[in-house]
Amino acid sequence: MAERVAIVGIGFTPAQPSTPFRSFKELMFEAAQKAYLDAGMEPGDIDSFVTCAEDFHEGLSIFDEYTPDQLGAAQRPMHTLTQDGLHGIADAVMQIRSGLAQTVVVEAHSKASNVQTPQWLLDYALDPVYNRPLGFNPHALAGLEMNLFLHETGITPQQCAHVVAKNRTQALRNPLAAYPLRLVAEDVGASPYLFYPLRETEMARRADGCTVLVLANERRARGARSMPVWVKGVGFANDSSTLESRAWAGAEYARLAAQMAYDQAAIADPRRDIDLFEVDDTYAYKELQHLIALKLYSHPGDAGRAVAAGETGIGGETPVNVSGGSLGMGCTLEASGLYRLVEVVLQLRGQAGARQLEKPRVGLAQSWRGVPTTSGAVVILGVE
Repeated sequence: MAERVAIVGIGFTPAQPSTPFRSFKELMFEAAQKAYLDAGMEPGDIDSFVTCAEDFHEGLSIFDEYTPDQLGAAQRPMHTLTQDGLHGIADAVMQIRSGLAQTVVVEAHSKASNVQTPQWLLDYALDPVYNRPLGFNPHALAGLEMNLFLHETGITPQQCAHVVAKNRTQALRNPLAAYPLRLVAEDVGASPYLFYPLRETEMARRADGCTVLVLANERRARGARSMPVWVKGVGFANDSSTLESRAWAGAEYARLAAQMAYDQAAIADPRRDIDLFEVDDTYAYKELQHLIALKLYSHPGDAGRAVAAGETGIGGETPVNVSGGSLGMGCTLEASGLYRLVEVVLQLRGQAGARQLEKPRVGLAQSWRGVPTTSGAVVILGVE
C-alpha cells in the first residue's frame, strides 16, 4: 500500500448540450488520444482499463464490450463500474497500490442527449414496492431534501441562489462549459419553482462529453511527459439505499468518503490544507450540503453566508467550483466527477487559463451519483 500513484495524462472533450453528429465512441476516441499524448504514452503501455457507465443510460448491456477499441484496450484487462468516474479513480489507485498494474486508464462519458426517457430511468431506481407505485417525479426527492436541509441549517433560498449565480458566471471563463451565463441571485429567484423550494435554474442541465485519465505508479509517473499530479487520498461510500431510512438533511455519503480521503492524505483542517474544491452541484443546495459534509464549516449556516459573501468564488478564501461545476458545465452523468477532477488537475498544473488560481498545491474533487442514490466519492490531489 506504500506505492504512490499519480495522474499523468488527461484528455477530455468540451461539455455540450447535444452532440447529434458524434457517437460516444468518437467522443471517447478523441479524449483517449488527448490523454495518451498528454502522458507521453501509447495504449500498449497501459496495463488495465476501467470504464464508468450505466447500462440503462447507454441502452446497452455489458457495456465494457463496446469500449475497448476506442481506448486501445482490445484483448486487454478491462472492466466496467456502474458508478461515477471518481469511483473509477479509486479502482485504479487500488490496482496500482496492490501491484496488479503499473498504469491504469479510467474513462467516463455522457451521451445524455440520447436518453429520451431520463425520468423513467430515475423512477426505475426507486424501490419497486414502496416508492415507485406512488408515481411521483424522482426530482421531487431533491425538493423535499432541500426543504428539510434549509429548515435544519438555517440556510436561505437566497443563499442557494448565490450558488447558481456564482457557478454559471464562473463558467464564462471555462471553454469546456455548456451553460455559461452571467447571473445574479435575483435572476435565480425569478425562475419558476419545479419542486418547491427547488427552482428551475437550480437544477443542472444535462450535457454530453467524455473524460479519460491515465494513472501510473511512481516509477512510471517520473517518466511521463506531463507534470504528475499525485493522488493523496481517495474515499467512497454509500448511505442507506431506502428513502425511509436515510439521513435526509445531511450528505452522509460525502462525509464518510471525505473522512476516508482525509485520513489517507493526513488532512486535519480542509479549509487550511486544501486550496480549491470541485464538488457536486447537481442541485444548487447540494453544493452547500456537500461543503458542510466535507467539514469546511463548523456551523452549517456559515456555508450559506460564505457563498453569499463571495468567499467561495474565484479570488475568495475558499474557491469552490471555479470550473462552473455541473450548473455551469452541465451534468455529464458518470463523467461528472471526472470533469471535477480534471479541473483540479489543470489548476494544480497551472493550466487553467483565465480561471487559474494563484499557486494551488492541493485540491479536492467530490462526486454524487444523483437522486435517488446516496453514492459518493472524494479524491484529493497534490503537487510537489
